[in-house]
Amino acid sequence: MLKTGIYVDAENVRLCGGYGMRYDVLVELANSDNSVMLRANSYLAEDRERTKTDGEYRQKLYNYHDILRQCGFKVIKKYVQRYVDDEGVVTTKANADMDLAIDAILQSRNLDRIILVTGDGDFLTLVTALQNKGCRVEVIGFNNVSNVLREAADFYLSGFLLPGLLPIQGAKDNEEWQRGTVAHYKAERGFGFMNYHQLSSLGMEMRTVFFHCSKSLYENDAHVFSLPGNIFEFQITPTSKNANKFEATDIRLFNADDY
Repeated sequence: MLKTGIYVDAENVRLCGGYGMRYDVLVELANSDNSVMLRANSYLAEDRERTKTDGEYRQKLYNYHDILRQCGFKVIKKYVQRYVDDEGVVTTKANADMDLAIDAILQSRNLDRIILVTGDGDFLTLVTALQNKGCRVEVIGFNNVSNVLREAADFYLSGFLLPGLLPIQGAKDNEEWQRGTVAHYKAERGFGFMNYHQLSSLGMEMRTVFFHCSKSLYENDAHVFSLPGNIFEFQITPTSKNANKFEATDIRLFNADDY
Protein backbone atom coordinates (compact mmCIF):
# COMPACT_ATOMS: atom_id res chain seq x y z
CA MET A 1 0.00 0.00 0.00
CA LEU A 2 1.50 3.31 -1.13
CA LYS A 3 1.37 6.04 1.50
CA THR A 4 0.35 9.24 -0.27
CA GLY A 5 0.58 12.92 0.61
CA ILE A 6 -1.16 15.80 -1.16
CA TYR A 7 0.27 19.32 -1.10
CA VAL A 8 -1.86 22.05 -2.65
CA ASP A 9 -0.50 25.47 -3.57
CA ALA A 10 -3.98 26.96 -3.29
CA GLU A 11 -3.10 30.48 -4.40
CA ASN A 12 -1.41 29.23 -7.57
CA VAL A 13 -4.44 27.05 -8.28
CA ARG A 14 -6.83 29.95 -7.73
CA LEU A 15 -4.92 32.35 -9.96
CA CYS A 16 -4.26 29.82 -12.75
CA GLY A 17 -7.71 28.56 -13.61
CA GLY A 18 -8.43 26.10 -10.80
CA TYR A 19 -10.92 28.21 -8.84
CA GLY A 20 -13.69 25.89 -7.58
CA MET A 21 -11.47 22.80 -7.57
CA ARG A 22 -13.02 19.79 -5.82
CA TYR A 23 -10.75 18.68 -2.99
CA ASP A 24 -12.74 15.48 -2.49
CA VAL A 25 -11.64 14.37 -5.97
CA LEU A 26 -8.00 14.78 -4.93
CA VAL A 27 -8.74 12.56 -1.93
CA GLU A 28 -10.31 9.97 -4.22
CA LEU A 29 -7.20 10.07 -6.41
CA ALA A 30 -4.90 9.68 -3.41
CA ASN A 31 -6.87 6.68 -2.13
CA SER A 32 -7.02 4.85 -5.47
CA ASP A 33 -4.79 2.22 -7.04
CA ASN A 34 -3.40 0.56 -3.90
CA SER A 35 -2.72 3.91 -2.21
CA VAL A 36 -3.87 5.48 1.04
CA MET A 37 -3.86 9.19 1.83
CA LEU A 38 -1.66 9.80 4.85
CA ARG A 39 -1.12 13.58 4.62
CA ALA A 40 -3.16 16.32 2.93
CA ASN A 41 -2.15 19.98 3.25
CA SER A 42 -3.53 23.06 1.54
CA TYR A 43 -1.56 26.31 1.69
CA LEU A 44 -3.62 29.44 1.22
CA ALA A 45 -3.69 33.17 1.87
CA GLU A 46 -5.85 35.13 4.28
CA ASP A 47 -6.13 38.91 4.36
CA ARG A 48 -6.54 39.56 8.08
CA GLU A 49 -7.38 43.24 7.58
CA ARG A 50 -10.20 42.32 5.22
CA THR A 51 -11.32 39.49 7.50
CA LYS A 52 -11.89 42.03 10.28
CA THR A 53 -13.88 44.49 8.15
CA ASP A 54 -15.60 42.49 5.40
CA GLY A 55 -18.16 40.07 6.79
CA GLU A 56 -19.02 38.52 3.43
CA TYR A 57 -15.35 37.83 2.67
CA ARG A 58 -14.85 36.36 6.14
CA GLN A 59 -17.86 34.05 5.86
CA LYS A 60 -16.92 32.78 2.37
CA LEU A 61 -13.30 32.23 3.38
CA TYR A 62 -14.12 30.33 6.56
CA ASN A 63 -16.76 28.23 4.79
CA TYR A 64 -14.07 27.33 2.24
CA HIS A 65 -11.69 26.36 5.04
CA ASP A 66 -14.39 24.17 6.61
CA ILE A 67 -14.96 22.33 3.32
CA LEU A 68 -11.24 21.59 3.06
CA ARG A 69 -11.13 20.27 6.61
CA GLN A 70 -14.17 18.08 5.98
CA CYS A 71 -12.28 16.55 3.03
CA GLY A 72 -9.42 15.69 5.37
CA PHE A 73 -7.06 18.57 4.57
CA LYS A 74 -5.01 20.54 7.03
CA VAL A 75 -5.34 24.24 6.26
CA ILE A 76 -2.08 26.18 6.48
CA LYS A 77 -2.66 29.93 6.32
CA LYS A 78 -0.22 32.52 5.07
CA TYR A 79 -1.35 35.98 6.08
CA VAL A 80 -1.21 38.77 3.52
CA GLN A 81 1.58 41.28 4.17
CA ARG A 82 1.42 44.82 2.83
CA TYR A 83 4.47 46.82 1.80
CA VAL A 84 4.65 50.50 0.89
CA ASP A 85 7.47 51.71 -1.37
CA ASP A 86 9.06 55.16 -1.43
CA GLU A 87 6.35 56.43 -3.79
CA GLY A 88 3.54 55.26 -1.55
CA VAL A 89 2.54 52.32 -3.75
CA VAL A 90 1.15 49.43 -1.70
CA THR A 91 2.00 45.87 -2.72
CA THR A 92 0.78 42.67 -1.08
CA LYS A 93 2.45 39.32 -0.61
CA ALA A 94 1.36 36.01 0.83
CA ASN A 95 3.74 33.34 -0.42
CA ALA A 96 3.54 29.92 1.22
CA ASP A 97 6.10 28.21 -1.04
CA MET A 98 8.67 27.81 1.72
CA ASP A 99 6.12 26.39 4.16
CA LEU A 100 4.94 23.84 1.59
CA ALA A 101 8.47 22.80 0.65
CA ILE A 102 9.64 22.33 4.25
CA ASP A 103 6.53 20.36 5.21
CA ALA A 104 6.82 18.11 2.16
CA ILE A 105 10.50 17.37 2.81
CA LEU A 106 9.99 16.63 6.52
CA GLN A 107 6.85 14.54 6.02
CA SER A 108 8.22 12.64 3.02
CA ARG A 109 10.11 10.26 5.33
CA ASN A 110 6.76 8.54 5.92
CA LEU A 111 5.46 8.79 2.34
CA ASP A 112 5.91 6.86 -0.89
CA ARG A 113 3.94 9.08 -3.26
CA ILE A 114 3.41 12.82 -3.30
CA ILE A 115 0.78 14.67 -5.32
CA LEU A 116 1.85 18.29 -5.79
CA VAL A 117 -0.93 20.56 -7.01
CA THR A 118 0.69 23.63 -8.56
CA GLY A 119 2.15 24.93 -11.79
CA ASP A 120 4.88 27.00 -10.15
CA GLY A 121 8.36 26.25 -11.49
CA ASP A 122 9.87 27.38 -8.17
CA PHE A 123 9.03 23.89 -6.88
CA LEU A 124 11.46 22.20 -9.29
CA THR A 125 14.11 21.80 -6.58
CA LEU A 126 11.50 20.36 -4.22
CA VAL A 127 10.43 17.77 -6.80
CA THR A 128 14.03 16.67 -7.33
CA ALA A 129 14.71 16.51 -3.58
CA LEU A 130 11.63 14.37 -2.96
CA GLN A 131 12.56 12.02 -5.79
CA ASN A 132 16.07 11.68 -4.35
CA LYS A 133 14.46 10.62 -1.06
CA GLY A 134 12.70 7.83 -2.93
CA CYS A 135 9.25 9.39 -3.37
CA ARG A 136 7.21 9.27 -6.54
CA VAL A 137 6.13 12.84 -7.36
CA GLU A 138 3.01 13.53 -9.40
CA VAL A 139 2.12 17.09 -10.44
CA ILE A 140 -1.32 18.46 -11.23
CA GLY A 141 -1.58 21.98 -12.66
CA PHE A 142 -4.01 24.16 -14.54
CA ASN A 143 -2.96 27.21 -16.60
CA ASN A 144 0.59 28.58 -16.89
CA VAL A 145 2.29 25.37 -15.80
CA SER A 146 6.08 25.51 -15.82
CA ASN A 147 7.55 23.24 -18.49
CA VAL A 148 10.52 22.32 -16.30
CA LEU A 149 8.18 21.31 -13.48
CA ARG A 150 6.07 19.25 -15.86
CA GLU A 151 9.14 17.45 -17.24
CA ALA A 152 10.68 16.82 -13.81
CA ALA A 153 7.58 15.12 -12.39
CA ASP A 154 7.22 11.35 -12.51
CA PHE A 155 3.72 11.97 -13.84
CA TYR A 156 1.97 15.16 -14.91
CA LEU A 157 -1.74 15.67 -15.55
CA SER A 158 -3.65 18.81 -16.39
CA GLY A 159 -6.15 19.52 -13.65
CA PHE A 160 -8.71 20.20 -16.36
CA LEU A 161 -8.45 16.54 -17.45
CA LEU A 162 -8.80 14.89 -14.04
CA PRO A 163 -12.45 13.76 -14.02
CA GLY A 164 -14.59 15.83 -11.68
CA LEU A 165 -11.76 17.97 -10.31
CA LEU A 166 -13.12 21.10 -11.95
CA PRO A 167 -16.89 20.98 -12.56
CA ILE A 168 -18.04 21.42 -16.14
CA GLN A 169 -19.98 24.64 -16.54
CA GLY A 170 -23.58 24.38 -17.66
CA ALA A 171 -23.78 20.61 -17.20
CA LYS A 172 -27.09 19.34 -15.86
CA ASP A 173 -27.26 16.83 -13.02
CA ASN A 174 -28.42 14.03 -15.33
CA GLU A 175 -25.67 14.66 -17.88
CA GLU A 176 -22.24 13.07 -17.80
CA TRP A 177 -19.61 15.12 -19.58
CA GLN A 178 -15.98 14.30 -20.23
CA ARG A 179 -12.92 16.39 -20.98
CA GLY A 180 -10.26 15.05 -23.30
CA THR A 181 -7.73 15.69 -26.01
CA VAL A 182 -7.46 14.50 -29.61
CA ALA A 183 -5.40 11.33 -29.89
CA HIS A 184 -5.61 11.14 -33.68
CA TYR A 185 -7.57 13.02 -36.33
CA LYS A 186 -8.00 12.24 -40.04
CA ALA A 187 -8.75 15.68 -41.43
CA GLU A 188 -9.55 14.39 -44.92
CA ARG A 189 -12.26 12.11 -43.55
CA GLY A 190 -13.47 14.27 -40.67
CA PHE A 191 -13.11 11.76 -37.86
CA GLY A 192 -10.68 10.77 -35.16
CA PHE A 193 -10.31 9.59 -31.56
CA MET A 194 -10.39 11.38 -28.21
CA ASN A 195 -8.39 10.38 -25.14
CA TYR A 196 -10.01 10.96 -21.77
CA HIS A 197 -9.55 9.68 -18.22
CA GLN A 198 -11.70 7.71 -15.83
CA LEU A 199 -11.02 7.61 -12.08
CA SER A 200 -11.99 4.61 -9.97
CA SER A 201 -10.73 2.69 -6.95
CA LEU A 202 -8.31 0.99 -9.34
CA GLY A 203 -6.71 4.31 -10.22
CA MET A 204 -6.65 6.53 -13.28
CA GLU A 205 -7.39 4.84 -16.56
CA MET A 206 -7.03 6.42 -19.99
CA ARG A 207 -9.76 5.58 -22.46
CA THR A 208 -10.33 6.36 -26.13
CA VAL A 209 -13.56 7.15 -27.95
CA PHE A 210 -14.37 7.72 -31.62
CA PHE A 211 -15.62 11.11 -32.79
CA HIS A 212 -16.76 12.72 -36.03
CA CYS A 213 -16.48 16.46 -36.57
CA SER A 214 -20.17 16.53 -37.59
CA LYS A 215 -21.01 15.87 -33.91
CA SER A 216 -19.23 19.06 -32.87
CA LEU A 217 -19.65 22.81 -33.15
CA TYR A 218 -16.77 22.93 -35.61
CA GLU A 219 -17.87 21.03 -38.70
CA ASN A 220 -16.91 24.06 -40.80
CA ASP A 221 -13.88 24.88 -38.68
CA ALA A 222 -12.40 21.43 -38.13
CA HIS A 223 -8.79 22.62 -37.93
CA VAL A 224 -9.34 22.98 -34.15
CA PHE A 225 -8.96 19.19 -33.90
CA SER A 226 -5.46 19.39 -35.35
CA LEU A 227 -4.15 22.05 -32.97
CA PRO A 228 -1.99 20.60 -30.17
CA GLY A 229 -3.00 21.41 -26.61
CA ASN A 230 -6.70 21.92 -27.29
CA ILE A 231 -9.01 20.39 -24.70
CA PHE A 232 -12.56 19.41 -25.59
CA GLU A 233 -15.71 18.73 -23.60
CA PHE A 234 -18.12 16.09 -24.86
CA GLN A 235 -20.69 13.48 -23.98
CA ILE A 236 -20.40 9.80 -24.86
CA THR A 237 -23.45 8.16 -26.42
CA PRO A 238 -24.26 4.96 -28.38
CA THR A 239 -23.86 5.30 -32.13
CA SER A 240 -27.01 5.43 -34.25
CA LYS A 241 -26.04 2.21 -36.04
CA ASN A 242 -24.93 0.07 -33.08
CA ALA A 243 -26.05 0.53 -29.48
CA ASN A 244 -22.99 -1.42 -28.29
CA LYS A 245 -20.58 1.07 -29.83
CA PHE A 246 -20.03 4.58 -28.53
CA GLU A 247 -18.94 7.95 -29.85
CA ALA A 248 -18.30 11.46 -28.58
CA THR A 249 -21.12 13.91 -29.25
CA ASP A 250 -21.94 17.55 -28.47
CA ILE A 251 -18.22 18.28 -28.78
CA ARG A 252 -17.16 21.77 -27.78
CA LEU A 253 -13.82 23.44 -27.24
CA PHE A 254 -12.94 23.94 -23.60
CA ASN A 255 -11.88 27.49 -22.74
CA ALA A 256 -9.68 27.53 -19.65
CA ASP A 257 -9.96 31.34 -19.53
CA ASP A 258 -13.54 30.93 -18.33
CA TYR A 259 -12.24 29.63 -15.00
